[in-house]
Amino acid sequence: MARESFDKEIQFLRLLALTGDAYNRQQFAARLGISVHTYDKTLRYLKEMMNANQQGLTNEQGIALTEAIRYNHYESADPLLLFLYRAKSIKASESVRLTLLLSAMREQALTVMELMDLCSDTMPADYPVPDEKTIRGDLKYLEEIGVIYRADGKRPYRYRASTELVDALSDDELIDLYDYVDILANTQIPSVQGYLLRDTLKKALRLRGLETDITESHVYKYHYHSRILDEAHLYTIYQAIEARRKLTFLYLSPKKEKRYAAKNTNPLFERESEGLLLTVLPLRAIYDHQYGRWYLIAHGKQGVMKFRMEGLTGVELSDAVAEEEFNMRLAHAEMQLQQSWVIDSMKPIPIKARFFRPEGSAHDFVRERVESQGQWGTITEESETTFIYQIIVNGITEIKPWLRSFGSSCEVLAPLWLRKEFIAEWKEIQSYYEPIREDI
Repeated sequence: MARESFDKEIQFLRLLALTGDAYNRQQFAARLGISVHTYDKTLRYLKEMMNANQQGLTNEQGIALTEAIRYNHYESADPLLLFLYRAKSIKASESVRLTLLLSAMREQALTVMELMDLCSDTMPADYPVPDEKTIRGDLKYLEEIGVIYRADGKRPYRYRASTELVDALSDDELIDLYDYVDILANTQIPSVQGYLLRDTLKKALRLRGLETDITESHVYKYHYHSRILDEAHLYTIYQAIEARRKLTFLYLSPKKEKRYAAKNTNPLFERESEGLLLTVLPLRAIYDHQYGRWYLIAHGKQGVMKFRMEGLTGVELSDAVAEEEFNMRLAHAEMQLQQSWVIDSMKPIPIKARFFRPEGSAHDFVRERVESQGQWGTITEESETTFIYQIIVNGITEIKPWLRSFGSSCEVLAPLWLRKEFIAEWKEIQSYYEPIREDI
């Protein structure tokens, strides 16, 4: 995963993906909380990153990718937002150096000194030649993440790329594995590591000359634009939860106008930040599939606190807490969220709804969807064409869109005030489609 923070680029891409050409440069910069100059520089930087990550393409393909930063997201099986991970996960010099090292170790096991000689002979002239300490640091990092291994236990150690699994597969098995990973990366969460694995398999296919045997046959998307971007924080949060460490970050509420706080690097132009600088103990990361949002559940000065991950910037690990304290805070949060549809912690409300089975269809997809998504709710058969669904949830804010998504297949029965709200909403929607002319 990414070694360095790229909060500005994340918010830039999110806003660009969601708004497209809705804003001009000045409006976009103001919405993001940066200057127009920084807007131009960031856009230019992102285009340069995209071009660098797509080396070897024809001019026509390169032009298309540059324009694609405006995102025809659903026309591609490869989410363009993911290129930020590939480009920013390591620095440019590291990218060149690690590529050389891995390519060499794929062919044979090499020592540190042999790898130093290789880099000295093959590194581009505009990149610094690494010293022994740098090479040893690279090898330690690659060994920790399982990319390479020590070929034997004798000194000097020899290192080789871990390619046994891929090399052991036949051509057909490698193609099947690629298709399997492609499907899971497009449908499961979190997905970034799945896409990175798919890239690795694609390179293995290319080395065997099998690239033409795979097709982008799975051109579909289950996820939202911003979901992949929010995964930038996910692994730092999981690391903090596993180590029971606090997190410090600047939080900008998605309800506010600005989505990013420019850093005050010049004291002459220093101004008070519009976000909240917080230190909290992370407890849970929760995903809402209805809206494609990640949430952080944490304990802070106000007790149990909930944050949308898209509002987190400058996330850093802080002090550790005792295991007893962590378990106590976690138990308290789980008790509050026990009846939450997602993260709501309001007063529990009993919900009762009637669902109608699809007419003229042997497949009861309505019942199947309620069973798979209805969480702890209970289902009671009412007739051959209907069944009753009941559940107690903390407030109706989060479950309401789910009930509404069934359209005419769902009728809210209780509470009565919620039923009246649904009736009023459907009447309002109906009014939008009423004919303007009386003779229509």
